[in-house]
Amino acid sequence: MKGNVCIFVLNDFINDARVRREASSLVEAGYKVKVVCVYTQFSSGLKKDEIMDGFKVRRVNKYSDLALNIRNYRNKLRSEYKNAKNIKQNNITNIILLTIYLLLEFISIILKKTKILKLVGIFNVIIRMIKEGLKEEFDIYHSNDLNTLPQGYICSKLFKKKKLIYDSHEVQTSRTGNIGKKRYSLIEKFLIRKTDKMIMTTDTRAQYTADLYKIKKPEIIHNYPFIKEKDLSKFNLYEIANIPKDEPILLYQGGIQEGRGLEKIIEAIPKFKKGITVFIGDGKLKDEIINMVESKGLMERVRFLSKVPAKDLMYFTQHAYLGFQVLQNICFNHYSSLSNKLLEYAMMEVPMVASNFPEMKKIVEDNQIGKCVDPHDSNNIAEAVNYLLNNRDKYIEFKLNCKQARLRYNWENEKKNFIRIYDNLLNSE
Repeated sequence: MKGNVCIFVLNDFINDARVRREASSLVEAGYKVKVVCVYTQFSSGLKKDEIMDGFKVRRVNKYSDLALNIRNYRNKLRSEYKNAKNIKQNNITNIILLTIYLLLEFISIILKKTKILKLVGIFNVIIRMIKEGLKEEFDIYHSNDLNTLPQGYICSKLFKKKKLIYDSHEVQTSRTGNIGKKRYSLIEKFLIRKTDKMIMTTDTRAQYTADLYKIKKPEIIHNYPFIKEKDLSKFNLYEIANIPKDEPILLYQGGIQEGRGLEKIIEAIPKFKKGITVFIGDGKLKDEIINMVESKGLMERVRFLSKVPAKDLMYFTQHAYLGFQVLQNICFNHYSSLSNKLLEYAMMEVPMVASNFPEMKKIVEDNQIGKCVDPHDSNNIAEAVNYLLNNRDKYIEFKLNCKQARLRYNWENEKKNFIRIYDNLLNSE
């Protein structure tokens, strides 16, 4: 064994492809690995402890005992009150049960409104993750994103004297819905100097962070997927979405969220010469997007599918004629992104329509695997789609180029750089 690694990530580790790739690659390279993640009310059916790809996974409760107890007692009393009514118990019993239930309901509402439960929950999950991080002797702690950096710092520098890696998947101070930008910036500015190595996903983000905090430029580990071969016998998207065989599938896969350019895709659909547009994913805007499609009378030309497990997604992708990734410039995090969706499209030899931002443009145009567009312009999106639909020779050229790109932009190549960072850190003084 080279060394023992504790990886922190603040999700339930169902669809976190990047962290799973990193953990499995460390095991393959001879490291012992434990991933500490969270268990939420949506984690039903998941084990709190399991072995995955040779590494341990430990899920800690995200919510405090106080919150869970209030919710459980409230639900129990609601059930008992209904039972008491059904069997016609005396009025005093009913009144007592109803009074206690309403009191707990009132307490729950107050706690939610004042955000006390949220703060208690944050503090609770940090403490539980730290406790897991101190149960063994680890050589390296690995914090994924700012929301687990305090855990990594406390374990590696305050309780132990060990190495700390900060793996920032996003630009933490410039994201959609980022209300506490100044607060996050202050926390990151302080903790970033306590790390032994920082990793980011693109060159643009790494340079931005180096300039912002006056630090050495972080290492770059791209979010490249594993090489995966086509298997057209799996998940026939034409059959699943009830699409005629002669219609090309114009695919968007990912979160149905703000800033993804989905409204502009819908505005462009009437201008597409042909094709059925398929949205695979879920998110806050899904109902709004469906309503928009209905109001424009486009339901015959659009299909919506729910989120697909990460291990199966590429088998859906393989049936597409082209793929969309038109992130909009609503924050630096989007502008600096090299979406893994682009590389998933390329892996399945699907040419793409992508935003004309630096990192995406570098991949798409340098490798000639699709068209870049202004993601705020539906006409520009329609022009790119129709170009790929009408220019068959160019489309075939893009598909062939995708075959070459997949051999370059894959995790089998990128993991060598990732393991090098670990080996150098483990062997350093």
